[in-house]
Amino acid sequence: MFVFKDKVVVVTGGAQGIGKCICERFKQAGAKVCVIDILENDYFVGDLANKDTLELFAQKVIADFGHVDYLINNAAPKFCGISSASYEDFEYALKVGVTAPFYLTKLFLPYFDKGASIVNISSSRDRMSQPESETYTASKGGIASLTHALAVSLSNKVRVNSISPGWIDTDYKVYEGPDAIQQPVGRVGNPDDIANMVLYLCSDMASFITGENICIDGGMTKQMIYHDDFGWSLKK
Repeated sequence: MFVFKDKVVVVTGGAQGIGKCICERFKQAGAKVCVIDILENDYFVGDLANKDTLELFAQKVIADFGHVDYLINNAAPKFCGISSASYEDFEYALKVGVTAPFYLTKLFLPYFDKGASIVNISSSRDRMSQPESETYTASKGGIASLTHALAVSLSNKVRVNSISPGWIDTDYKVYEGPDAIQQPVGRVGNPDDIANMVLYLCSDMASFITGENICIDGGMTKQMIYHDDFGWSLKK
């Protein structure tokens, strides 16, 4: 469906989960994929929270390929809450989740090719929360806002959009019962649901889309829930 022959794609956090699926789909479409992840991978291992690491990674990408077509900021920030998170935990989460996407965009800005696109992976937690999720939620809210700021600043140069996944099971587990039906589409999501939209947003079919945040959550954030309504009950 998508053809990205010889396009250069940068994916952060591409060693597992959604990021790995995105990488595989781009490779299948003919792209050259450059991964940075703290986990072992076949391109660049490094910590996105480190400024020098980001600079070395960007230098390698440009030395290898000379330009960038698509930047996918996917790496997940640390997940912990107000009760347990230290100052350093919160700072680290923001470095991975917001600062790194900003700085990579800045480093690659002179090298983005015509028709370039940035896709930031946010979360439905950018609009809703569970208790004890402050580091992750703040990072995802930050990347969602950074998206529309960059879209305006980079107008006529690079399109910038974000995706907010809902419940995505990276092991492709099939759920039944309440776990499935709490999504109006009747199932839990999987990485392909996100990768499909990433490739679409990078394609020419999305050439009139920028500054948008697209929530892919099976409709879960659109479903109003009241205690004792349609069988739902709150137990606390």
